[in-house]
Amino acid sequence: MKPANTVLSRYGATIFETMSMLARQHNAINLGQGFPEGCEPREIIEQAAKATLEESNQYPSMMGIPQLRQAVAAHDRDFYGLELDWQTETLIVSGGTEALAVSLLALIDPGDEVVVIEPIYDTYLPMIELAGGVPRIVRLKPPDWKLPLDELKAAFGPKTKLILFNSPMNPTAKVFTQAELDAIAALVAKWDTYAICDEVYEHLVFDSGAHVPLITLPGMRERTIRIGSAGKTFSLTGWKVGYIVAAPALIQRVVKAHQFMVFTTPPNLQHAVAYGLSKERAFFTDFTASMQAKRDRLRGGLEAAGFAVAPCSGTYFINADIGSVGFQGNDTDFCRDIIERAGVAAIPMSAFYVTEPDTSTVRFCFAKPDPMLDEAIARLKRRFG
Repeated sequence: MKPANTVLSRYGATIFETMSMLARQHNAINLGQGFPEGCEPREIIEQAAKATLEESNQYPSMMGIPQLRQAVAAHDRDFYGLELDWQTETLIVSGGTEALAVSLLALIDPGDEVVVIEPIYDTYLPMIELAGGVPRIVRLKPPDWKLPLDELKAAFGPKTKLILFNSPMNPTAKVFTQAELDAIAALVAKWDTYAICDEVYEHLVFDSGAHVPLITLPGMRERTIRIGSAGKTFSLTGWKVGYIVAAPALIQRVVKAHQFMVFTTPPNLQHAVAYGLSKERAFFTDFTASMQAKRDRLRGGLEAAGFAVAPCSGTYFINADIGSVGFQGNDTDFCRDIIERAGVAAIPMSAFYVTEPDTSTVRFCFAKPDPMLDEAIARLKRRFG
């Protein structure tokens, strides 16, 4: 038989699915895959149920229902000072993943180069390659994950079509600094390129830090696609509701990809997310504070178990050095070990590398109920204490 797609055939099951399957087999506490258990706001779920019964369940506009698009525009005005025309500068899509896919398909022609930051969320490279793009990788190094500006400058050139980056960043838990964002913006402008900004963890910035969207920087409004996610902001990852903000010309390009891929998103969920985005600011600050408390809880527990833990400025992930507890082996060996011998699942950081991987670090998710975190800590202490 003729071969299947040569891009996708190179990839196996994602590391998240692999580790979650092993966790189920061993009845392990899953601190690997990033789904926030026990954090879902009931009132927003109730709004989805209400909308299912009381609102239309037929195709909504492929752009999204007006209520949600207006709520996205109002949210970005209130938090970032962005003045958006909701009718021409917002688009509702089926999750951050679709947002990434349609944005890349809208901008990339075969042979275009795309600057990406490593460690890389595992979806990025297959999407870039399916669109015909050529990745140019800039590597960050632990534990501070500082952006190497000389390497970033070297990655840009005449063939560069765009940069794709994630801040706050999965898997490093890094929040890009103002200086780093300024450097990215300068290169985007210099080389006449675009930026796709995966900002799904925008409300998960800790220690009084602030999320700064690249689109708010001088000269970036016409060049930036900003991506948000209700799944991350409201701890409802299964809903797959995402939103895109960009200048009208960029939105129209993205719409052309969206209409032929997913077309639209469940209207009941859109109504509920509109309700959620319209909540008072205290709702969002309380959410951030609750996740910071979970970060501190898991960090303290890991340190008590003997782990050296990397800084965590955002997201709901925290990274630990496996050598600090005397483990002999690589990160994948470690993750299998703790599933089988401690009953706890994590994700090996090497899964996020294309160049020579870091095999000394694993990623834990702390967006879990406190009793689950405490039990996971107790199990790791018994294994390594």
